[in-house]
Amino acid sequence: MQKLTNKEEEIMMILWKLKKAFVKEIQAEITEDQPHYNTLSTIVRNLEEKGYVSHNAFGNTHQYFPVVKIEDYRKGFMKTAIDNYFNSSYKSMVSFFAKEEKISADELREILSMIENKDKEK
Repeated sequence: MQKLTNKEEEIMMILWKLKKAFVKEIQAEITEDQPHYNTLSTIVRNLEEKGYVSHNAFGNTHQYFPVVKIEDYRKGFMKTAIDNYFNSSYKSMVSFFAKEEKISADELREILSMIENKDKEK
């Protein structure tokens, strides 16, 4: 899966939310730094070239829809982030969030419980 730019990722979030949309509908969802229609159309076509979206043609207009599931993108994104920033260590990642006080002890116990329950299902 090719890496997305921040703007491409923003557009994908909109498409995952809307399920399918014309460029004008995508543009209406962008509240800050709204790109010009032609710029947005180019970004969406780039997403199509990268294999993230496809389209249905209605005359000269195209309705775009995601072909990559958000879950699949999330997995790839997280793997890359963990590999690049935490030396491929999930333990280091969780430790980072604990030290930054972004995750509580109760949340960690809940995660541990989820892991233990998953192990019991095997």
